[in-house]
Formats: sequence, C-alpha cells, structure tokens
Amino acid sequence: MSNPRPRKRFGQNFLHDQHVLDRIVAAAALQETDRVLEIGPGPGALTSRLLATGLPVLAVEIDRDLAKALEERNDVNLEVKTGDVLRFNWSELLTQPPYKLIANLPYNISSQILFKVLEHRNDFSCLVLMFQKEVGERLVATEGSRNYGILSVLMQTWFQLERVIKVPPGAFFPPPKVDSVVLRMVPLSKPRVDVHDEALYRKLVKSAFAQRRKTVRNSLLGSGWQAEQIDQAFDVTEIDPGRRGETLTIEEFGALANLLYSINGEDGLS
Repeated sequence: MSNPRPRKRFGQNFLHDQHVLDRIVAAAALQETDRVLEIGPGPGALTSRLLATGLPVLAVEIDRDLAKALEERNDVNLEVKTGDVLRFNWSELLTQPPYKLIANLPYNISSQILFKVLEHRNDFSCLVLMFQKEVGERLVATEGSRNYGILSVLMQTWFQLERVIKVPPGAFFPPPKVDSVVLRMVPLSKPRVDVHDEALYRKLVKSAFAQRRKTVRNSLLGSGWQAEQIDQAFDVTEIDPGRRGETLTIEEFGALANLLYSINGEDGLS
C-alpha cells in the first residue's frame, strides 16, 4: 500500500523520521533470542526496521487495510493480528514470552495499553514506546510534581523509566499538534515496594488521585474507603492524612496499602 491515508478515528499519525526510527530500535537493545510485539504498526516504517534485525515480530493493527498490506509482505518473521489490541485476550496473544514491546502507540489509547502492560508485565523484558509528550512527562514524574499521578506511581513501582528522545510534530504524517517523546521501560528486578495485594494497591493509588484538590484522606473517603480503617492506616504509618495524593512517595503508597490489607484482609472498602 503506497501513501496510506491516516484515519483520525484510529488516532493514526505515521512516524517517518529515519533518525527517530533508528533511535527507537537502538534503545530496545535487541538480542538474537528476542521476540518483538508492535502495537499500531501502521504502514510499517518501524516494522521494517524491526524485521531487518531478523527477529520475529508480532504486529497488532486495527486498520484492516494496513494489516492486509503488512500480511502481503509475506515475511516469515512477521505475524499480523488484525483488531483492537485492547479487545484481545493478552494471555492468548502473548504465547511466547518474554517480548520486547516496541511501538509508536496510538495516543488515544496509550494509557489503556499501559494498564494492560501492568497486568501482563511478566511477559515483557523491555518496552520502548512513543507517547504524547504530556503523557510521557506524567510517566516519569516524581512526587510533588503536578504531573505525578496514577500511572507515574504504578509504572515506577515495577519499571525503570528513562527518556530516549524528544520527537517534534514534523516526524509524523500528519503532524500532531503536540510534541512527543520516546521512553524506555525495563522491569525492575525487585519492585519499589513489596505490596501484599496488587489489586488493593492499584485501587488505593487510583482513589488517592481521584480528586486531586482534596486531601488524600478525603479522596479515599470519596472513593468508598472506610474512615476507621484509613485513619488507622495513616496513624500507624505516620503519614499526614492532610496531604494531597501527589505528595506521597511510592513507598508511602505501598505502606498504606499493606496496612489496609492487614487491617481488612481484602480491600478496605465497605
């Protein structure tokens, strides 16, 4: 397919800058035993770079025309899955882990993809992903920053994140209205905090940021947590309940989650 037309409903902005493509592949530090997952390959500029390494590539593309064009390459190392990656059963999709996820993600679903990655993080050895700059800044933000939020905490709990390259709009067709950034994420050998219940930890973090202008205590109360339990958790951990969620460190979130787990045994919710 020559000069495919980007479809706005799929959030398509095709990356064509050769230098950026090279930096993405280099950041993945591909080895001969690696397997690659690419989400949203589009017309295949990055796909071609990946296939040139001789490694197997699993590409998931929602656009049927683009997926068909990729299949017509008849490359023995390329497997194409057509459909919405968020609707796939990832346990069935990722049949030969670990994978390196390398992609220019559709910006409209990038956060949702990261939540999927967190669920299946043991299936990945490395991520090299393109994000809208604003999202990238949130991911690497630390406590006290206005960009610090749910994904900052959750991704940094289990991954080491680093910036690879800032990408201007002109690197894409059509050019987006914002700058972009490539991040490299590698699973930590040991998580930042050892949480007793991951579901409870995720729920706590999401609740703490649900109402950013409120204190963390009021945010938790507003999300259905029981006052007696959260007050006990704040008391034991010596964390000031009058602070806001964006001031809490990952370690403090972990301490609160583990206290709530020990108090309630399940999830601290009424």
